[in-house]
Amino acid sequence: MPPTKSTQDRQRRQAASTRGAGALSPQVGLAWQSLTIWAGVALVAMVVIAYLPALDAEFIWDDETNVTNNETLRSLDGLRQMWFVPRSIQQYYPLMYTTYWVEYHLWGLAPFGYHLVNILLHATAALLVWRLLLRLQVPGAWLAAAIFAVHPVEVESVAWVTERKNVLSLSLALLAMLAYVRFDPPEASTAPSPGPGRWRWYATAVVLFALALFAKTVVVTLPAVMLVIYWWKRGRVTARDVAYMAPLFGLSIAMGLVTRWVELNHVGAEGNEWSMGEVERLLLAGRALWFYVAKLAWPHPLVLFYPNFTIDSGQWWQYLFPLAAILLPVGLWLARNSIGRGPLAAVLIFCGVMVPALGFFNVYFMQYAQVSDHFQYHASIALIALVAASAVTLSSGLKPQQRVMARVGASLVLFALAVLTYCQTFIYHDLEVLYRDTIAKNPQSWIAYLNLSTHLDSLGRADEALNMARAGLEVAPSQPRLHACLANVLDELGETRRDPRQRQEAIAHYQEAVRLKPSYTDVYNSLGFMALQDHRDEAAGYFEQTLVYEPENARALYGLGRVDGLADRWAAAQQRFEQALRSDPRLVDAQNDLTVALVRQGKTSEAIEHLTAVVQRYPDRPEVHYELANLLVAREDLAGAAQHYAEAVRLRPGYIEALQNLGAALLKMGQNDRAIRCFGETLRLDPNNAQARANLAQAQEFKRMSMEK
Repeated sequence: MPPTKSTQDRQRRQAASTRGAGALSPQVGLAWQSLTIWAGVALVAMVVIAYLPALDAEFIWDDETNVTNNETLRSLDGLRQMWFVPRSIQQYYPLMYTTYWVEYHLWGLAPFGYHLVNILLHATAALLVWRLLLRLQVPGAWLAAAIFAVHPVEVESVAWVTERKNVLSLSLALLAMLAYVRFDPPEASTAPSPGPGRWRWYATAVVLFALALFAKTVVVTLPAVMLVIYWWKRGRVTARDVAYMAPLFGLSIAMGLVTRWVELNHVGAEGNEWSMGEVERLLLAGRALWFYVAKLAWPHPLVLFYPNFTIDSGQWWQYLFPLAAILLPVGLWLARNSIGRGPLAAVLIFCGVMVPALGFFNVYFMQYAQVSDHFQYHASIALIALVAASAVTLSSGLKPQQRVMARVGASLVLFALAVLTYCQTFIYHDLEVLYRDTIAKNPQSWIAYLNLSTHLDSLGRADEALNMARAGLEVAPSQPRLHACLANVLDELGETRRDPRQRQEAIAHYQEAVRLKPSYTDVYNSLGFMALQDHRDEAAGYFEQTLVYEPENARALYGLGRVDGLADRWAAAQQRFEQALRSDPRLVDAQNDLTVALVRQGKTSEAIEHLTAVVQRYPDRPEVHYELANLLVAREDLAGAAQHYAEAVRLRPGYIEALQNLGAALLKMGQNDRAIRCFGETLRLDPNNAQARANLAQAQEFKRMSMEK
């Protein structure tokens, strides 16, 4: 049916309206698309160039817990545990750990891949910030995204693998917001049409938001942020808006409660470090909020652990910080008719997103520092967008030449931020660089001394570790963890150098640590193992003290098993070792000593079955392969023994005991050439090894005799 005249007139009016609204000709549309693509490419390029040093970085700090020593990454069952056993991972962010799981099975523990993913996720977040601000018609959308992309306060979240939770959760949250505004356009004043297409966008937004929560719960504020955005765009929030947000609020509350439980009961965010009253928490929140604003405006210096504020409710001037934080939005509300609702919306979003990290709730990291750069990764976007929008809006009223100068100024700011980010990224290269930088900028950071001492000790630099622990105690003499750290180093030095004075000093510091913290179970265990050889009853007392505080402590149970073993109570020892392994299946010492207990009871077959199961579950443990090989030699399974000795050597090059025993097994099997190579390598590593020298001579003699035949 041909259209009627009235229909034609309506179509012409709609077409004219469309042209008036800014419809583009095909040529202009292609040019706009090309410009958009290049703008996106520029954002990604800026991120990649600014973060290039991170690609050469190692793992740092708790990357060890979350990645390198995380047993859940090793198997399919570990993937199940991430989602359904909250205590199996450090924090219940299962989606983040799932990305680690995938990467571990793609490239193992090579840090390059993990850093690359973080950088690409940050680039994705920058692109999504741009698209969301563009969709919300915020002036200067690209400039805001570019500032976010290269601002140095974001380095901590990008260059630190453990902060994958930030870059991942933000990308998913921004996708959820983009999906939601497709469902309910903020410019619309009426309810969206009930078509299935629109509701698919709603379902997509809910799913993406749930995934963002599983990456990091800090995005719980997203529903409130969306309501602020709708108020900004429409001037009101209706019951319909709240009803649509109800499922998202439900998810936020549920995941918030889960995270709070995990922080308190699993991570350990409770104790003296968080024993602040409500007034003190309010004062801390005010100081922290303005601290974050200041770091956005002037990002120098940036430190992993910032100095703590001295919070004193008796000093009147400290109330000015929370008071100013309250008066600012009040003033913006009163001025909304003259300056618009945008500034107030940006400030409300920034403050609202920061709430979980302002000290109102116990966060484990805050025992080390009350503020941290990574806490404002999500919230910073609001103030950055406000600054960019204000700059672009003000520059639009300038003369053409002045606008050019404004663009040059903006380019110089971006360049300066990118250079600062590039330089800041080097600080996260490795643990020693990171902690020495922290100590240089914040000499009062006891945790930096502690972590650096522990790291140096792990590198075999015990004297440096000792000096660092002593320096830390000068800063924080009442910190029990520093006493324990110093005691650990002294204990090792006393044992290797056979210096009883150092061991006695170690005991004194261990005892001081438990005096300061009576529930310090790690120290009771350390004292127990120190006393094990000469004072078994005393050692048992220390292990039992640990069990008073932690009845399932695996190392204490293992220690009691050692006490039973030294007293030839092998059945009791077996029971203790099995109990320890039920508490912590990864405890290698308990696995090996359970084998000894079984053998001592004549249960060699059970011992072999036990170690075979352990090898299947943890195939990358050289000690377990070595112990299993020893048992197989006793069973005269030389081929099986040689296989496990060889695997132990492959996993740990320079494993002299495994290498020498491999040579002995090969010699018995008549494989003289391989045996000669093993004994030769043993002597290269240990030139004074008389047994290897004798075995090498015997292997060479056997080879000569076989050649003569």
